Amino acid sequence: MDWLTEFPQLAGRDLRLMSRTIDQYYRSFSRAYGDTIEAIFRPLLEFLLWFERLLIQTPWWIILLVIVGIVWLASRSKAITVGTFVALILIGVFGMWEDTMRTLSIIVVCTLMSIIIGMPIGIIMSRSNKVQAVINPILDVMQTMPSFVYLIPIVMLLGIGLIPGLLVVVIYAMPPIIRLTNLGIRLVDKEVLEAANAFGSSGWQKLTQVQLPLALPTIMAGINQTIMMALAMVVVASLIGVRGLGQPVLQAITNQYFTQGVLNGLAIVAIAIIFDRSSQAYGKRLQRHREAAHG
Repeated sequence: MDWLTEFPQLAGRDLRLMSRTIDQYYRSFSRAYGDTIEAIFRPLLEFLLWFERLLIQTPWWIILLVIVGIVWLASRSKAITVGTFVALILIGVFGMWEDTMRTLSIIVVCTLMSIIIGMPIGIIMSRSNKVQAVINPILDVMQTMPSFVYLIPIVMLLGIGLIPGLLVVVIYAMPPIIRLTNLGIRLVDKEVLEAANAFGSSGWQKLTQVQLPLALPTIMAGINQTIMMALAMVVVASLIGVRGLGQPVLQAITNQYFTQGVLNGLAIVAIAIIFDRSSQAYGKRLQRHREAAHG
């Protein structure tokens, strides 16, 4: 019975040896290929820095009008548009404009990356139950893994900076757009697809002219959730060098600056509400157009 008593210690020792071996291999891999991987993402970094400079260096009132105009075109709601205007004015009054623009730039870039990578994966999932069965567990892990755990392998590989921060945010924020693209396409009415087949539509034509347009309200819900999850990672990403509203919040936690933390936290909330309300309103408009077309 001694082996039963010693089993936890023996198993723990073996696990520690195995983890050290994996860590050594990963360190060797990061030393050998870290610079190459970073060079691959350098064009993305340059685009992000250019977009950030554009938002910061453009006169504030032009950025304000552009954002308010986009919100109005998306939502067609006076309440949401006025709320956006007031929120952005208050952000400027309290001296958080530059940090807000930095946060806005990384959220926009991360959302675009998530859409570019996630939508094709969602489309592939919708066409094969086997692919869906393989990818779903991966998405489950991505959504349930504690956000700080994402930092470990990426920081070991790429160090501190904007590129690892960008990758962390994209990995954390991408699952909703993949899931809801897959769901939206699968929910398209079979009779509509049969009609498209009857007219001799090709697979590409069915996808671009039937499935994606009809699935767009669901896909918009996925984009909305992706933006919300990206914003949720702003403070965590500030730990590895991502500038913006997350850094003042982190400083406030470290130095117990209550007012600074609350104000920057409220700015993050304001951006989240602006994105959420305008994208939801746009999704509802698409849904109404869809129902009107079917009606």
